[in-house]
Amino acid sequence: MPEQTLSKDYVTRVLTTVDAPDGPTAGQDLVTAGILQWISACDGYASVRLSLPEAGDAPADQTAMVHLAGEADRAIRAAARRDGIAVNDLRFIFVDHSGNIVFRAGKGPDDPDAAPAGAESGQDHALPQRGAQQQPNRPPDRPQATANALPGVKKIVAVGAGKGGVGKSSVAVNLAVGLARAGHAVGLLDGDIYGPSLPTMLGLDSHEQAVMDGKLVPHAVHGVKAVTIGKLVEPEKPLIWRGPMAHGAFQQLTTRTAWGELDYLVIDLPPGTGDIVLTMAQSLQLTGAVVVCTPQKVAQDDAVRAARMFQQLGVEVLGVVENMSYFVGDDGKEYDIFGRGGAEAMAQRLGLPFLGSVPINTSLRENSDTGDPTRNFEEATAGGAQLPVALGRLVQNLESQVALASLRSGGRTPSLTIS
Repeated sequence: MPEQTLSKDYVTRVLTTVDAPDGPTAGQDLVTAGILQWISACDGYASVRLSLPEAGDAPADQTAMVHLAGEADRAIRAAARRDGIAVNDLRFIFVDHSGNIVFRAGKGPDDPDAAPAGAESGQDHALPQRGAQQQPNRPPDRPQATANALPGVKKIVAVGAGKGGVGKSSVAVNLAVGLARAGHAVGLLDGDIYGPSLPTMLGLDSHEQAVMDGKLVPHAVHGVKAVTIGKLVEPEKPLIWRGPMAHGAFQQLTTRTAWGELDYLVIDLPPGTGDIVLTMAQSLQLTGAVVVCTPQKVAQDDAVRAARMFQQLGVEVLGVVENMSYFVGDDGKEYDIFGRGGAEAMAQRLGLPFLGSVPINTSLRENSDTGDPTRNFEEATAGGAQLPVALGRLVQNLESQVALASLRSGGRTPSLTIS
């Protein structure tokens, strides 16, 4: 029975009929030549990531990318028409050997800068382009290129959101604890200097901040090393920061903390697209970022901006998390309060990995308020199996995306990744 939806497997099969460009991959199709890197597809939307061979340090020719996107677009649409499959939107993303996005084709509702697939080759469609003349003092497009590594820390993952109230800090805390339970050495930095919530969520009320040899000593709780500005100021004091003050505070928390040797440092960012995110991108070499979103449309709109911000700063988006995806009642039933699946559909439209959905229940709220996130990973203290299973899946998917990002940053790329 023929397929009735535009799936990843379907697009992959079609692309085996598209010839690779002339050169070292001539005579092969896009899949066997290793040009196809990654596909996401959902509800008639598909994003296809491609990487053309490069000659030394010279990037692939943009004319070749426009031509190839047009060929792939025509092949997919023709096959879909033949098989009676609906195609709402096709996008093609070209990356270099390091995984940085160098070109987009296939205009869609959330990607107004992209070139139409098969556009005239004489036009320059490289991103970013919009607003360049109107913003002469804007920050550099890729500050990550000059950012520094943090000594002793192997991987740095930022957790951000386009708006507040979506449970970003909760996701950051549970990711850190989950990675620690998986056997990693993990640090957790409360980068939300305007509204630090880690003192409550980690149960740090009785802890005092220690300083040794001029450096902050992290709090060792729940298997992670945690630092928060909430333990450096009075508990109820409002944190009123101007840009330079926020910049300095964040810098001190990151560089003047005795982190030791870490496999992961998870950074809980403030919501939005302000100074702290730019400071982080300019000063720390990140493995990537996680975008947290709730299912409803109003949260998706801001999450799209957050994802685009990370991409413009040269930070790879490791994936999207749908928080508060559904509510688990005391009767064990699941209720889709906010419209389950909205953030997953958004991730598919943007061509981003979807890391998983996190439900809400009374136990999650209680464990967060009492500062014991470890209880979220045990059925007996997490209100059933739904939450532990969801968090375990989230951690596993993040580990996989981090591994792929590390391969790309090292100049090595898998020949085919379908996720």
